[in-house]
Amino acid sequence: MLRSRISREIAPETYGFLDTKEQLGQHVILLGLGGSYSYGTAGEGSDIDIRGVSLNRKSDLIGLTAHEQYEDENTDTVIFSFRKMITLLMSCNPNTLELLGLNREHYLYLNEMGQGLVDRAELFLSKRAIRSFGGYADAQLRRLQNALARDACPQSEREEHIFRSVRNAMYDLEQRYGKFENGFLNLYIDKAVNPELETEIFMDAELKHYPLRDYKNLWNEMHNIVKDYDKIGKRNRKKDDNHLNKHAMHLVRLLIMAVDIVGKGEIRTYRSQEHELLMSIRKGEYQKEDGTFREEFYEIVSDYERQLDEAARHTKLPDEPDMAAIQRYVMAVNERVVRDEI
Repeated sequence: MLRSRISREIAPETYGFLDTKEQLGQHVILLGLGGSYSYGTAGEGSDIDIRGVSLNRKSDLIGLTAHEQYEDENTDTVIFSFRKMITLLMSCNPNTLELLGLNREHYLYLNEMGQGLVDRAELFLSKRAIRSFGGYADAQLRRLQNALARDACPQSEREEHIFRSVRNAMYDLEQRYGKFENGFLNLYIDKAVNPELETEIFMDAELKHYPLRDYKNLWNEMHNIVKDYDKIGKRNRKKDDNHLNKHAMHLVRLLIMAVDIVGKGEIRTYRSQEHELLMSIRKGEYQKEDGTFREEFYEIVSDYERQLDEAARHTKLPDEPDMAAIQRYVMAVNERVVRDEI
């Protein structure tokens, strides 16, 4: 039984659903530790997260049933269907890509089909990772900025972070609102016109025959990013220091992983080389007495952002994942399911 594969340290008796839920059981091909345990940054009281993949059932493929993912809140377990996992991997979703780069001991269950997925990790790597990991890192940074006074770092540095957030968001916005075939939008930082700022973000825009509603949505999303940063106020006391430092650590970890993926084509979830740095951030060693973060922390973030920019300029990753190869792989797996060969 699958639950017998779970180590005694994490109470296997609570994982009975792995065997009893019809969309799981024999359909599960991979189970692994997620979160801090997989990164090597677990501390006292860290939650144990389990992530996995289960094949779509025969009835999901040619019948009337459907399955995207199964979640068990009591055990912080999320198991994606094979089809949804493939879709997330093609978009270079960080939370799923990291499942293909675990240390061997962090796989709780890995059968032949699961190993086949792990072995094909490079199929899913593309330049999309630049935006996806950058976007997730920006989300972590915004969480920090939302919890801290916005004047905690120099204005020019803050403007750079806003620029990166908008630029990374543009990748997703273009997917939803079009590629601007009839024009262009160009964002850049220059000397400020506003006398209260040192530098600010400018935009050159030329759009022709562009839907007004799409433009309104596009503008609103960029405006909201800037507005979130421009709010000035006291630290949100509801965000305790542990959570702030955890967000700060994940921000740096995401950038480090992105540098590996974009620069080397490698997914390394467990960060042994950077363990000391990540743990020092998590323990609050870069946080000041007033709860804000020291300048050294933002220098670390900026350094990894520069490394990611450099890796992006020289990356050998394709613009898009190899859709034909992925299609052949998915069809081969699903054909085995339909033929009852699994």
